[in-house]
Amino acid sequence: MSTLFESTKINGLELKNRFVRSATHEAMADLDGVANDKLLGCMAELAKGEVGLIITGHAHVTLEGQAGPRQMGIYSDAMVDSLKQVALAVHENGGVVAVQLAHAGNRGVGKDEYSPLGPSDVFAKDVKKVSAMTVQDIERTVKAFGDAAQRAVESGFDAVQIHAAHGYLLSQFLSPYYNLRDDDYGGSLDNRSRLLVEVYQEIRQRVGTSFPVMVKINSEDFLEGGITKEEGIKVSMMLEKQGMDAIEMSGGTFESGKLIPSRGGTSKSEDREVYYRKAAQAFKRKIGIPLILVGGFLSHNIAEEVISSGVADYVALSRPLIREPGLVKRWAAGDRTKASCISCNRCFLTLFKEEALHCDQEKKERRKKEKKK
Repeated sequence: MSTLFESTKINGLELKNRFVRSATHEAMADLDGVANDKLLGCMAELAKGEVGLIITGHAHVTLEGQAGPRQMGIYSDAMVDSLKQVALAVHENGGVVAVQLAHAGNRGVGKDEYSPLGPSDVFAKDVKKVSAMTVQDIERTVKAFGDAAQRAVESGFDAVQIHAAHGYLLSQFLSPYYNLRDDDYGGSLDNRSRLLVEVYQEIRQRVGTSFPVMVKINSEDFLEGGITKEEGIKVSMMLEKQGMDAIEMSGGTFESGKLIPSRGGTSKSEDREVYYRKAAQAFKRKIGIPLILVGGFLSHNIAEEVISSGVADYVALSRPLIREPGLVKRWAAGDRTKASCISCNRCFLTLFKEEALHCDQEKKERRKKEKKK
C-alpha cells in the first residue's frame, strides 16, 4: 500500500492518510466572520474528497487581527454556533478538521476603530499606518489566542493550528525584518520567539495535553534581514521542547517577491515542486515531532517520494484542492495523474474582486468549452 494512504496519529488524533489541506483563505464567511452555507459546503467537499486532515482558513482571534473581508472569525463567543456547523460539516462527511488561529499583525484590515498592530511602528507594503504593540496589547493577544482555542474545543474541532508563518503577527515577531523592538520581545531569537511560546503555553493550558496543537512556521522569510532557516529550526526545537504536536513548514511573506508562499508559474516540470525540500531535510534532522510540508505539490509520485524517503511526515495541499477538492480521493482510487491545478494563482485574484475563493482558470476553460458547443 502507498505510504501516503497509511493511517497515522498526531497526539492521538487518527488521520486516514498523510494528506493535509493547508489553511487557505476562503473568503466565504459573512462580513462579521460568521460561517455561512458556502463555507460549510467547501468544508464538506474537502471531507468528501478524503483529505486526511482539513485545516480551515486562518480565523482571526481579535478584530484588529482580521486579514481580509469575509474571513472566518473566532474572536467572540458569539461565533461558537457557526463554528460548530463548520466542524459538523466535516465530521458528517467522515473528515477530521483543525481550525487555524491567526492574527494579521501589521497586515490587519484596520477597519473602524481597529487600527493594525505589529511588533514595531513600521509600514508594510500596501498597509496603513501600524502601531507598535504595547506589553498590554501583547498580553491581551496571548489571552485572545487562548480564548479562541477554547472556543475551538467547545465547537467540536479536532485540533488547532497556530499561524506563525507568511509575515502575519507571530511571524512578524519572529522576524528581525519586522521586529525592531528592544524589550523582552525583540532582539535575540529567544526574545523574538517569546510571543509565540507564550501563545502556545496559553493554548496548551486551556485545551489540555491530549488535544492536538500544531503550528505553521516559515522555513525562512526569503527577505534580507528576515528569519533564516537556521533560526527557523531553533524555533521549532523550542516548540517541540514545549510540547508542540506537529509543525507545518512553509516559507516567504508578502514582501518576498517571487519567493512568496504561493509561487506562480505554469511549468509542468516536476522539479518545480516541493519548494522547501532542502529545508525540510534540515528540519527533520533536528526535530522529532511530525513535519507537515507544503509548497508546490502537484504529483502523486513526488508526494509519495517525499514521505517514503522521510523528508516529511505529511503532504499539505492548498491550490490543487481549490480546483479539485476530490484530488486525494482520485489518487486513492488509482488515478494517479497530476493535479489539474497549474499554479497560475488566478484563484487568489478572485479574492481581490471580493469573490469567494474559486479556480478562475477552471471557470475560464469551462466558458471556452461552452462557447464551442
